[in-house]
Amino acid sequence: MSPEPTLITSVQRALHLVDEVGAAGRPLPAKALARRTGLALPTAYHLLATLVHEGYLTRVDHCYALGERVLALSAPGSRAARGARFRPVLREAHEALGAAVYLAEMDDGEVRLVEVVDSGGAQRVDQWVGFHDAAHATALGKSILAHLAPESRRDYLARHDRPDLTAHTITDARALERHLCAAADVAVDREEYALGTACVAVPVPSSTTTASVAVSVPVARLDREPDLVPALGGPPGSSPTDSTTQAEAPAGRRRRPSAI
Repeated sequence: MSPEPTLITSVQRALHLVDEVGAAGRPLPAKALARRTGLALPTAYHLLATLVHEGYLTRVDHCYALGERVLALSAPGSRAARGARFRPVLREAHEALGAAVYLAEMDDGEVRLVEVVDSGGAQRVDQWVGFHDAAHATALGKSILAHLAPESRRDYLARHDRPDLTAHTITDARALERHLCAAADVAVDREEYALGTACVAVPVPSSTTTASVAVSVPVARLDREPDLVPALGGPPGSSPTDSTTQAEAPAGRRRRPSAI
C-alpha cells in the first residue's frame, strides 16, 4: 500500500478558490467564495490577496476573476500546453528506459524547461542552478545551443556567464564552441551539472522552435548501457563515448517528440 501523501492545507484551500472562480464563469465576491469553499472570511481574504498578487486571480469590481497566469497555462501555445501535448511520448520513453525524461526549448532568447516525466524509481535531477546560468553545463542546453544559428549562439553565450558547477564543467568559450559543434546529433553532460549524474539529449525536429529531449541517469549507467540514445531517436552509428560527446546508434528507436 502506498503511503498517504503529505498535503498542505493552505495550498488546497487556495486551489479550491481558483476552482470555484473558474467553475462560476464570472467574477465572484469574496463572501460568495468563502461560502462556497467553507472558509472563514478572513482566511478567504488572505488567500485571495495572495492569488491576486501571484497573478492566478484578478480583482474586477470588488469581485475575483481568473488571472493571467491561469489563462496563460490554458492557452494552446503555452509551455504548459506543449508539455501536456508531449507528456505521453515522454512517459513512453521514461517507462522504456527507467530514467527521468525532459523536454526543453529556446523561448525568447532563453533555454526553458517545458516538461519533465519521472517517478520514484527514476527521479529528476535537482535543478539547483537554473538554465539561465547552466545551459552550458547541461545536455539539454548544449543540444539547443548546438542548433542555433552561429550568430544567435554567440549572442546567447555573450549574454550568459559560464560558471564552473563541477570540476567537469566546460567554461572556456573556445572549448565550449568546439564541444557544441560536435553535439549536433547528441549532446552529453557527464557530471558537468551534477556529480554522479549524466544526461543525454537529442534535438526535436521542428520548423517553429529549437527544442531537445533528454534523459538523466547515474553516470555509471551511461557507461554500461550504450542503448540510451536510440530510445530517444538518436542517429545511426554513434555512441556517447566521452564528455565532449557524440551520439549513439539506434536499433529499435522509439518515438521522440516532433513538430513542436
